[in-house]
Amino acid sequence: MPGPSAPPPPAIYSALLALLLLLTPPTNAFSCSPLRLHDSAFTWDSLQLLRKMAPSPTEPCLHQHAFFPFPDILLDTDNTEQAAHTALHLLQHLFNILSSPSIPVHWLDAARHDLLNQLNHYIYHLERCIPADATRLHRRGPRNLHLSINKYFRSIQHFLQRHNYSPCAWDHVRLEAHACFQRLDTLIRQMK
Repeated sequence: MPGPSAPPPPAIYSALLALLLLLTPPTNAFSCSPLRLHDSAFTWDSLQLLRKMAPSPTEPCLHQHAFFPFPDILLDTDNTEQAAHTALHLLQHLFNILSSPSIPVHWLDAARHDLLNQLNHYIYHLERCIPADATRLHRRGPRNLHLSINKYFRSIQHFLQRHNYSPCAWDHVRLEAHACFQRLDTLIRQMK
């Protein structure tokens, strides 16, 4: 009958502990694995749906001048959580504007619903990726993230109101939504 086995040498415990620490991601790391599978196609698909939903007008809208100053500093971040937070707020505001009941009658409802569903799906998954303690992001980075984005989208809403939600005003918004999807692409790449 063999005797009791000797415990493994302490070096093995140290090696196993080190391996375990290397394989376990830190608890404060930004993890967004549900988005990894389709985030590279999200902006491209959204732009295609935007084109289907809101075709360019037959006549250019030259009499209305739109200027929506986007706070580009929000795109210049190395912090993946801040990029995700900025992307989330852009998506939420885009969803709110594009779900407006005052969109032009020549915009296609089926493509609009597809785009809104896609935005809602991505918002849902992105909200699950942002840590619960994301309020600390408000104290870092550019001056108050929420205020900058809210101000930007407020200028878009005011433009629509000033022009009585005209098809020309909506065409400017369509162009701005296109620019927003390009900005989202930048943010999504920063989240990887």
